[in-house]
Amino acid sequence: MSVTIAPLTKKDLKSDQDVRWCPGCGDYAILNVAQAALAKLGIPKENFMWVSGIGCSSRFPYYMDCYGFHTIHGRAPAFATGIKTANPDLSVWIATGDGDCFSIGGNHIIHLLRRNVDVKVLLFNNEIYGLTKGQYSPTSPVGHKSKSTPVGSVDRPFNPLSVALGAGASFVARTMDNDIKHMTTTINQSAAHKGTAFVEIYQNCVIFNDGAFNDVAEKSIRADKTIDLQPGEPMIYGKDRDKGLRLREFSVQRCSADEADIWDPTDTSPARAFLIAQLDQDPEMPNPIGLIRQVDAPIFDLEAKKQVTEAIEKKGRGKLKDLIFAGDLWDVE
Repeated sequence: MSVTIAPLTKKDLKSDQDVRWCPGCGDYAILNVAQAALAKLGIPKENFMWVSGIGCSSRFPYYMDCYGFHTIHGRAPAFATGIKTANPDLSVWIATGDGDCFSIGGNHIIHLLRRNVDVKVLLFNNEIYGLTKGQYSPTSPVGHKSKSTPVGSVDRPFNPLSVALGAGASFVARTMDNDIKHMTTTINQSAAHKGTAFVEIYQNCVIFNDGAFNDVAEKSIRADKTIDLQPGEPMIYGKDRDKGLRLREFSVQRCSADEADIWDPTDTSPARAFLIAQLDQDPEMPNPIGLIRQVDAPIFDLEAKKQVTEAIEKKGRGKLKDLIFAGDLWDVE
């Protein structure tokens, strides 16, 4: 007798834990969108796994009514790699912040990306350490005054999109916490991707870095300050959709809408994506959001499973005792 499983709803993925973020935090919006988007994927909730490190964003697993693992600072990518490799049928997601991901976790995130493990990464970027009360982070802008940089930071910040591209990520996107529709689309795109999907989310910290992205993300100016890049669509922006971008040689140029290039995130070379990722360094250019890169690449966990299957077929299933007592041994008296 076949059993029909009712489709999930957003409510099904809400845990019984009180959500403890500061009032007005952008994390609430991300949580609501994630719960709604994942419920529509057709995946039983026992097949979801959320992994986090340390930080405000890392409370995420407590608020999802599915499996979760609150790990240690910066190490979520390592845990997620092991979880997905050992349990390839799980849908594995990482919730991380700019400090957790790019400071102590910088070494771990680049290896997750280069390996192309089939894991989805949501980077909550608020350009500050929120949980530890307002120190500057690896994405804080030059000159940023914080509790640890009272006269202004002299560090050049990471550009999350460029870091992901440099590590060989097969899927790179950006969205923002105050655009529910866009965030939903972006998370759905990441869920459909086979391999590591890296999504940067502009996320506002109302207590320690309020308004960090107001100059581009505010609804009243967003259309003129951002460009939403989608596959096969012209690179146009502006409230009247009259501005465009085109790539010429090794630069991105502003142009009229009818002269704009068609955006192709599937280009095998990351060169165009790198140029686009750098747009937010120029105050005269719009910040790129949407789908920056999406290419096919060998998937780590599938390749690992294939190796194990072939080894078992060739040599048979081994025994742990035989492995322990293999090779050189010493008798210690």
